Parts: sequence; structure tokens; C-alpha cells
Amino acid sequence: MSVIDEYIRTCPESIRATLQLLKNIISQEAPGAIEKISYGMPTFYLKENLVHFAAAKRHIGFYPTPSGVTVFKSELGAYKHSKGAIQFPLDKPLPEDLIRRIVGFRVREVVEKHLQGRE
Repeated sequence: MSVIDEYIRTCPESIRATLQLLKNIISQEAPGAIEKISYGMPTFYLKENLVHFAAAKRHIGFYPTPSGVTVFKSELGAYKHSKGAIQFPLDKPLPEDLIRRIVGFRVREVVEKHLQGRE
């Protein structure tokens, strides 16, 4: 069992399936990423922190770094968001396509950054 699976296991049963879906989406879009816990949150790491997520009382926090929010800001109108965070309400389905595109963007951004030596 991975550290992220363990995190999900400790969350309320009512949100575990949603958290598992989010984890699966991220894993599919970032297959080379390492799973870890950072800042107390499930984190996918690819040469640097790629994205984080966390369970809250009424939402799932998704943290794709400020660039991941900025690039997709025009599509985030339905969600509370800030500089580096997006809140997905628990009473609505996850926006799977949007999450896939954000994670894909972050993977490309990180790979390009490290290929160019801007570590």
C-alpha cells in the first residue's frame, strides 16, 4: 500500500472513492511521478512537487502550483480557487477532464524546466 493509499484509507469512507479517483487520474497523467506525503498532503513528485491534494470537510483541495491555476483560470469559474489551489466541492463530480489537462500541463512544464536546466 502506498503512502497515498494509506492517507485515503484514513479519510471518511464517504469521500474515499472520490480521492481514489483523483489519485488514479493523476497517476495516469503522470506515470513516472513518485507518490509521497509532503506538507501533510498526498503529493506527486517528478523532479519537484508536481501536484498535491487533500481532503477537507466540504471539498477536496487540489494544489497544482500557481502556474497550474493561472493557465486554466478561465475554466475555474465554477470552483473556489486562489493562487495555487482549487477547491472541488464534495457534492459535485470531479471535473476529470480539467484535472487531466492541469496535471498534463504540470508534467510538461516540469519536464521542460528540467531539460533546460532551470532547476
